[in-house]
Amino acid sequence: MSRIGMQPIIVPEGVEVSITDRLLKVKGPKGELAYEHLPNVKVVQVDNELMVSRNGDDKESRSFHGLTRALLNNMIIGVSKGFEKRLQIIGVGYRAQATGKKITLHLGYSHPIEYTAPEGVTIEMDKEEKSMIVVSGIDKQSVGEAAANIRKFRSPEPYKGKGIRYVDEYVPRKAGKAAAKTA
Repeated sequence: MSRIGMQPIIVPEGVEVSITDRLLKVKGPKGELAYEHLPNVKVVQVDNELMVSRNGDDKESRSFHGLTRALLNNMIIGVSKGFEKRLQIIGVGYRAQATGKKITLHLGYSHPIEYTAPEGVTIEMDKEEKSMIVVSGIDKQSVGEAAANIRKFRSPEPYKGKGIRYVDEYVPRKAGKAAAKTA
């Protein structure tokens, strides 16, 4: 029995959900998303709640039950509140500049790196802290993927901690050669 899949999804005010066959469309103040769920599950709307149930009890149906519920919940949260990931640039001379849908990164390489955001994702610099990149959008998967792609350009290294990291990320530090010799 899926504990996640059995929970109802509450549709907040201002969000409209339309179900036709297997296609679900969610429209809210931030935008609109669509998802075609698999035939193993069934989605029913009762008043302001969505219920996800499975057609069979085979392994595939059980696995898609919780997945479908989680994806629908993320869609509803995305069109009502949105998602954001914050990245921090740490390192002397490392900097970034966001212009429109592009971000230019200077990360110690011989050339600047330009990254163009995918459709539906916005990238901007934090107004207060200049070394903070804010990736936001309504689709949780595309926001996370864009943030991971930016982080991949210069992952945090374990000796000095320089690089691009998520704000709450812990980077384990290693002792260098000098510390290893004294021990």
